[in-house]
Amino acid sequence: MSKLIYGVDDKPRFPIMVLAGAQHVLTLFGATTLVPLIFGPAMNMTPTQIGFFISCVYMSMGLATLIQTSTMGSRLPIVQGSSFSFIPPIMTIIGVYGAQGANVCLQYIGGALILGGFIMALIGYTGLVGKVRRFITPVTVGPTIMAIGFSLAPVAIGGNAANYWPVSLTVVILIFLFSLGMKNRYINIFSILSSVVIVYLLCLVLSSSGVFTPDHPAYIDLSSVIAAKWFQFTGIAPWGAPKFSLVAFGAIVAGFFAVFIESIGDYYNVSHACGLKDPSEETINKGIGAEGLGCAIGGLCGGVACTSYTENIGLIGLTGVGSRWVVRTGAVLLIVMSCIGKLGALVATIPTPIIGGCYIALFGIIGALGIQALSRADMNSQRNVMIVGFSFLMALGLPGWVEGQQEMFFSLGIFGQVLWAIGKTAMAVAGICAGVLDNVIPGTDEERGIRKKESH
Repeated sequence: MSKLIYGVDDKPRFPIMVLAGAQHVLTLFGATTLVPLIFGPAMNMTPTQIGFFISCVYMSMGLATLIQTSTMGSRLPIVQGSSFSFIPPIMTIIGVYGAQGANVCLQYIGGALILGGFIMALIGYTGLVGKVRRFITPVTVGPTIMAIGFSLAPVAIGGNAANYWPVSLTVVILIFLFSLGMKNRYINIFSILSSVVIVYLLCLVLSSSGVFTPDHPAYIDLSSVIAAKWFQFTGIAPWGAPKFSLVAFGAIVAGFFAVFIESIGDYYNVSHACGLKDPSEETINKGIGAEGLGCAIGGLCGGVACTSYTENIGLIGLTGVGSRWVVRTGAVLLIVMSCIGKLGALVATIPTPIIGGCYIALFGIIGALGIQALSRADMNSQRNVMIVGFSFLMALGLPGWVEGQQEMFFSLGIFGQVLWAIGKTAMAVAGICAGVLDNVIPGTDEERGIRKKESH
């Protein structure tokens, strides 16, 4: 870790703030942009709609970051970006309402994010975080995060990478090369972004020269970029007034659960990176409250849910710049980017094989982080092995069966619909199974990983 150059309260000179803030934006750019690039095609959006959707995401992430770094939030230098934890539940919502079109889908997603976000904010600002947290151990967290990453394998491979393997594998190879094969820390930080840019330019050259024809999966058509506006304002509820549904809310609850867990760990990590003491209970409560508000803003602005970005915490450790003013500057840059229509349109032209290559790397890492979380518990314990094994197996197998029983579940009314939405989401199944068993079956604190977690 680099020696801290700017502390949390330090305010660097304006040029340094802008450059350091831009580096935060570049660090989150790849992952934050990939989330709407999953949902857009799933909702059969046009390239123009996807470009606008991306702009909505930038706007909501910028606003969420400003809230998190203010007195309403933790005031820690934490960047808020698109959450991968919400991909499985939102795909469930798209599966339910997709036939009604992208606008209707996003109205229900927006309603679910607003409702769930306000509940999460309530849990945070009323100080309930500490009471809830004691029931959530690594034995519950591990299978839940594993289910997030590994359940998305069909999206990464069948839905994107397999469209044209030469391009997808090139992206994967470059990500590994830039992340692990190079010793330059800046190349490591921007490994995903660099890989995407290089392969995108290659595909653009092959498309312009006629090697890739318009029907080729890796063909790039810039006509939508030319037609896009230079300046725009995404506004409030750009897809229509949010709609509220118990089915959508039931599906998305699992995403909030995962974000709740991830973010508490990030508050500790960023505090350590900035040379601060462990975050106080008040800091954690405000941080969770702010993330809830950020998710609600995402729903209101037509974007997606937010979460703390671990990559940006790593950037603080590498550069020694821990100023919240720098992070706020990055947030303002995100908001400005949302107003540049051609930027979103350009990002929307990234071919699916390139996106698939990124997904293979990112989703695998997410799943592996779940395995890493289990290392804080005693995995030599037969109790834990059985709970984790059962929970993860159910997460892999049950959703497919539940999805095929939609008619039976829906015949039970609203309760059946909510149950169907939860059972169809792998991470919800894993979290519920592991959480219930871990709190019902007797086990020591050390066995469950509580002592190790609290001494972190």
